[in-house]
Amino acid sequence: MRFPSALLACALALAASAASADTKVFIIANQADGYGVDQCLARGDKCGAHAARAYCQSRDFAQATAFRRVDPDEITGSVPRSGNEKCGPAGCGEYVAITCQR
Repeated sequence: MRFPSALLACALALAASAASADTKVFIIANQADGYGVDQCLARGDKCGAHAARAYCQSRDFAQATAFRRVDPDEITGSVPRSGNEKCGPAGCGEYVAITCQR
């Protein structure tokens, strides 16, 4: 009888820890800053890790688990495409997804 009880206790503890790991994906406009941080984030390069972590920490998350460029079509039409959109050297309408975890 001890084994099923121990197994149940472990399962409940594991479920509780998984529930407390809050994860959220933020979609932000990828704006050129002159320092190349925008390209580091968009390519998922190591150089963007600090910026992604700072972004997550500014929103009360502990860490950034991932970051990458997002195609506007992936955002289910929530990003309007206008014909008079101004484009910079980094391109038009580029977005970055940053995954943050508590």
